[in-house]
Amino acid sequence: MNRPPHHASVAALAKQIRRQCLLMTNRANASHIGSCLSAADILAVLYGKVMRYDPARPDWPDRDRFVLSKGHGCAALYATLAESGFFPPAWLETYYQNGAQLAGHATHKGVPGVEVSTGSLGHGLPLSAGMALAGKRDGRPYRVFCVLSDGECDEGSTWEAALFAPYHRLGNLTVIVDYNKIQSLGRVSEVLDLEPLAAKWSAFGWATSELNGHDLGALQAALERVEPDRPQCIVAHTVKGKGVSFMEDKLQWHYTAPKGDELTKALAEVEAGS
Repeated sequence: MNRPPHHASVAALAKQIRRQCLLMTNRANASHIGSCLSAADILAVLYGKVMRYDPARPDWPDRDRFVLSKGHGCAALYATLAESGFFPPAWLETYYQNGAQLAGHATHKGVPGVEVSTGSLGHGLPLSAGMALAGKRDGRPYRVFCVLSDGECDEGSTWEAALFAPYHRLGNLTVIVDYNKIQSLGRVSEVLDLEPLAAKWSAFGWATSELNGHDLGALQAALERVEPDRPQCIVAHTVKGKGVSFMEDKLQWHYTAPKGDELTKALAEVEAGS
């Protein structure tokens, strides 16, 4: 099974992920709504069209694995898992509350569908590469997908894993860089410029492509592509806060939670969006 049970289309799933993220961050007065909204379309395509999984059997040995290396965007992952049947959507109402299962950075403990806990940037790709190597050596058919933030491409451990994966011919590993151009302290180009980003991954031996990270069809085509002996990197050009006009491409929404009229307007814009 690899289709969310409650949504007729990937676009509908992406819209619901954005809606849930707005409500979750509002209730918890939590950060990172901009980071969640930029990744919503990527998650919707992965869980709505591409990945093989069974929410009734989250430990199915042949399931595809997903790692959200940018663990601060976990509200989007939790919303995706709830909407895909891994746990009741009512759990989302407890997000980031004291004692709740859904912590403010991605946690696997007690949360079906979360493969590993993440949040300290630069850990997700090394973990994903290890999963992919284990799958290859065990002869398992699963693929491993890892979403990186652009900011964590500043981390040395990311590039160590980027060297490791092509050397071991991990064709079952796909990285998606959520390239929204804004990290915690400013624009990526001003903090530590990554360009030419796609060329760097290519030089490390990855099958690399660039696309609009909000084009659902282009995302699906790229994510379904597999090269048997080469890992794939998709540089997905996204917009921080995508779907809410006053949040788009604004650093403040790395930290600020929508409140009052802001929430009302944001929900209306998401509902009206395509």
